[in-house]
Amino acid sequence: MEYVIEMNHITKQFGEFKANDDITLRVKKGEIHALMGENGAGKSTLIKVLTGVHEFESGTIHMAGNSNAIINHSPQEAQANGISTVYQEVNLCPNLTVAENLFIGREPRKMGMIDWKQMNERSGKLLESLDIHVPPTQMLEECSIAIQQMIAIARAVDMKCQVLILDEPTSSLDDDEVEKLFVLMRRLRDEGVGIIFVTHFLEQVYAVCDRITVLRNGELVGEYETKDLPRVMLVAKMMG
Repeated sequence: MEYVIEMNHITKQFGEFKANDDITLRVKKGEIHALMGENGAGKSTLIKVLTGVHEFESGTIHMAGNSNAIINHSPQEAQANGISTVYQEVNLCPNLTVAENLFIGREPRKMGMIDWKQMNERSGKLLESLDIHVPPTQMLEECSIAIQQMIAIARAVDMKCQVLILDEPTSSLDDDEVEKLFVLMRRLRDEGVGIIFVTHFLEQVYAVCDRITVLRNGELVGEYETKDLPRVMLVAKMMG
């Protein structure tokens, strides 16, 4: 199966400290891939390298269908390359409507003015296609955290993301909300999106993930099929 993203031999240093030391992360098209490790393992740094927050010293990043290595110099450039991130703290505007958040910065226009009717209609179709039940005209601040995260995911999907990074998205959700998020994740996986799932909940990894990459102390421990890695072994690999 084709890899939608390949990070090969990535090294990122802060002074003398190597936060990422020769790490490889490969995500297939149409899979949910867990990135696991204890605090300080290097997960956040690797994600920031991928999304253009951090420059890196060595290694390469390749996207599917592009023989040339990419370097994202900003989150905006990463997004242009098909890489989107949804964080635990949703980075949207609570004082705007759902539709405005979905299309902020790329609003449909007519005669130089925002076409509100078209924006609301397109938002409704997008939300319906992802089975997200919220009116486009509702204020974002009136939505639950779970719905806000799904709206952030919907925005990424509408911007044609190939790689979706979910960084601790379930920390503030109850069990029912987590399951709704998993339904959406599985749907996107089936549509060919590669999802990188960062979480500290082991049971969620085994509920939804196809493969696992484990980091420890800034180094790569290994890449595993979820079905072949029992939980006790995963903990052992994370902790050493």
